[in-house]
Amino acid sequence: MNRFVFMAVCAFLGVGVAASPRTYHVDHQRSRVTIEVGKSGAFSMLAGHTHRVEARQVDGTVALDPDAPEHAKVHVSIDASRLELDRSGESEDDAPKIQKTMVGEEVLDVARYPTITFVSTGVTVQHRTPASIEATVTGDVTLHGQTHPVSAPVTAKIEPDGLSVSGRFAVKQTDYGIKPVTVGGVVSVKDTLNIQFTLAAR
Repeated sequence: MNRFVFMAVCAFLGVGVAASPRTYHVDHQRSRVTIEVGKSGAFSMLAGHTHRVEARQVDGTVALDPDAPEHAKVHVSIDASRLELDRSGESEDDAPKIQKTMVGEEVLDVARYPTITFVSTGVTVQHRTPASIEATVTGDVTLHGQTHPVSAPVTAKIEPDGLSVSGRFAVKQTDYGIKPVTVGGVVSVKDTLNIQFTLAAR
């Protein structure tokens, strides 16, 4: 049976023919991942402030059929050594110390764990139009040598020349074997890290 006859029979029977998903490749120059590191402790209102960390090297793929977005597959990797502290609001003396602590053995230990990854395990679609999709994406985050599930509400915008996916989720440092840093025993960074992302892919 040739393809024309096959599609005609499917149309007559009311059976849909699934399209092959298109694989989009993440453009790291146009993509952004931001990690917000809050503060806690007895004197957190008087000292310390929220730090912002940006990922400078984001790679990955998104396999998506707009007619069947629930079957989408996402794989993202971040070069942990390219995570950089946003130095606006940081003192000239503190900024390099914070950067060194973040990538060092005490926190990310990038020499041993150079890559942070996200691999999707499921997609639940809430709403979609020909140009956009709102969904919840579940998946596994591997960080500091440990893997745990996360769930992220996302919005995907489909354009003729590519795809844009934005969303947010949170992780706890202690879940991944990282002890939140404490300064002077009275101010520490919060266990929960809030992560926002916009992935541009084509």
